[in-house]
Amino acid sequence: MEKHDLIHEFPEHKERIHQLKMENTHFKTLFDEYDALVHEIYRINTNIEPVSDEFSHTLKAKQLHIKDEIYAMLIQ
Repeated sequence: MEKHDLIHEFPEHKERIHQLKMENTHFKTLFDEYDALVHEIYRINTNIEPVSDEFSHTLKAKQLHIKDEIYAMLIQ
């Protein structure tokens, strides 16, 4: 099971991700929240931290929503 951090999700936007992390506090907050979700979902998927399917689905939906918002900021 791989962790899907933003650099691996959007390798073509690596420099833009770095730039926005340094210059945009909202982007930095989203980045940090996404990163925390990636780690939490990884722990759930590898059974390090068992949770209900409903909770897991909620986290994955939240991750997708944040990823969509980040992508929108990257392509602006």
